[in-house]
Amino acid sequence: MRRAADLAITALAGITAIPLGLLIALLIRCTSGGPVLVRRPGTGRHGRPFEVLTFRTTREAPVPGEPAASGATRLGALLRRTGLEQLPQLWNVVRGEMGVIGPRPDPPGQARGQSPGLYARHDVRPGLTGWAQVGGRAAVSRKQRAALDLWYVEHRSLRLDLRILARTVKLLLRPGGGPAAVPATPPAAASPATATATGSVTVPPPPGSSRQAAGPRVPRADRSEESTGPRC
Repeated sequence: MRRAADLAITALAGITAIPLGLLIALLIRCTSGGPVLVRRPGTGRHGRPFEVLTFRTTREAPVPGEPAASGATRLGALLRRTGLEQLPQLWNVVRGEMGVIGPRPDPPGQARGQSPGLYARHDVRPGLTGWAQVGGRAAVSRKQRAALDLWYVEHRSLRLDLRILARTVKLLLRPGGGPAAVPATPPAAASPATATATGSVTVPPPPGSSRQAAGPRVPRADRSEESTGPRC
């Protein structure tokens, strides 16, 4: 049923995504040349490796095989802010390598170094967006983000998926926002997450609880920590 829902959402999104993706590809070719897509290794369900597709957001390297001399292009920076660089991952969803909602895919090396508790994140397909992304990806540490992903795997339901999807759309429509943006409403009291090897972190209670949640409670010491995980 989840697979059918992923394909249905992808088909609906494709009405807008296909012409928008073609326009972005044309702009990348015209403004910076070089390849339009970047393929990076990722870890899928049950640890299976696959290639995660994204639009290229950096300048073409002067010598093949070497990193680009500078960072993101102006167009690339815009794509990153809006999350549109991940648009090609809809093809990963069509191929069954990803779902619409789930933990973001880990690089293979990072996945191999995870504890058995954290590896439970790979019991489901990685997703375009997830509970950690809509709950404040840029404002939580990697350990907290992993714990939020584990909480989603243990509590996932159709209602929770719809809630994540609705919040993702809301954040995408915010000026200057995107899945990486932190919800404007302050965090509410939350229940403790299931004990894992990642350490303690508070996460919102499941949908239907008497307390409403707007995202994870972030300790002051972690607010300055920069996110290094995959983008949403």
